[in-house]
Amino acid sequence: MILHCNFEELRALLAASELIVADAHGRTGAVAAPPESVVMVEQLMPRLTGDVSIETMADQRQVHGAVSFIVADLHRRLDEQILETDPSNEDAVSLYFDYGHSRAVLDRLDRMGAEMSAIIDLIGGTQAVGITFPD
Repeated sequence: MILHCNFEELRALLAASELIVADAHGRTGAVAAPPESVVMVEQLMPRLTGDVSIETMADQRQVHGAVSFIVADLHRRLDEQILETDPSNEDAVSLYFDYGHSRAVLDRLDRMGAEMSAIIDLIGGTQAVGITFPD
């Protein structure tokens, strides 16, 4: 299955991923992210060059986990920026759009996961564990 992403969504996800990875690798004053979440984000980064091909339920879950963490991190950063400055601050507005674009991708991943689960259940549940979803 293909997760379609537009330029703004890819840019938002990649920019947020870079912040998360930089924070995890020692930038001062950063909030420590769980190591498994950082690994998922790092594994997602090379795939953020265009539409993302997702072939298995396990792959969907991993991408979903990474994007979910990115969305939560962007929401946290947005809240901090608004409280430290002002809702109309340029950085807060930029974070708002990054959060919105990333949240839209997460919604599509949620729907993709539900569709994949329904197909697996229809085919035979646990006997269909190795099923792939071609593009």
